Amino acid sequence: MGVLSRVWDLLRPRQASAGSRRTRASDLRANAGAPYAGRTGAAPTTGAAGTASVVEADLPPARGLRLGYEPRPDELPDPGEIVWAWVPYAEDASRGKDRPLLVLARANGDRSWAMKLTSKPHDGERDHLPLGAGDWDPQGRPSWLDVDQIYLVSSHGVRRGAGALGRPAYDRVARALSQRYGWPVSR
Repeated sequence: MGVLSRVWDLLRPRQASAGSRRTRASDLRANAGAPYAGRTGAAPTTGAAGTASVVEADLPPARGLRLGYEPRPDELPDPGEIVWAWVPYAEDASRGKDRPLLVLARANGDRSWAMKLTSKPHDGERDHLPLGAGDWDPQGRPSWLDVDQIYLVSSHGVRRGAGALGRPAYDRVARALSQRYGWPVSR
């Protein structure tokens, strides 16, 4: 990747497609909903305030989040873990898909920053990092991390944990995100 494309990645504005209604971080309330029970395409379970448990957020500014590998054997999503949650589609927030997410960092309260995984091949695309195969995909397919979208995930929105990404793979992801967005990496 050339210097100009890296500069462009840092400076380019993020825009929603025309007519889309994206669920935003400002829509998430502290009392986000219960875990999603499981149908692809159906509306998410919401909290008492009627807000989604997983919302797409604006990318934090440089130093806006600290990347660190901290998986722990507990019920909360921790940085470095891959969890499954219902994620709304950008085109229509009332619809979505149950999918794996890589937890990058803690946000605030019970929320964490995460990016979605996909099994659709994206070899050579600068907005996707290859992760390989892992326990998070029951069919053992290779996965890619979509580094162009970030989500705030309530711990109540996590349907299940799928284990941790290996430390070397997480370190590779953290270096790439730090270089692209200026987010510091904890050691």
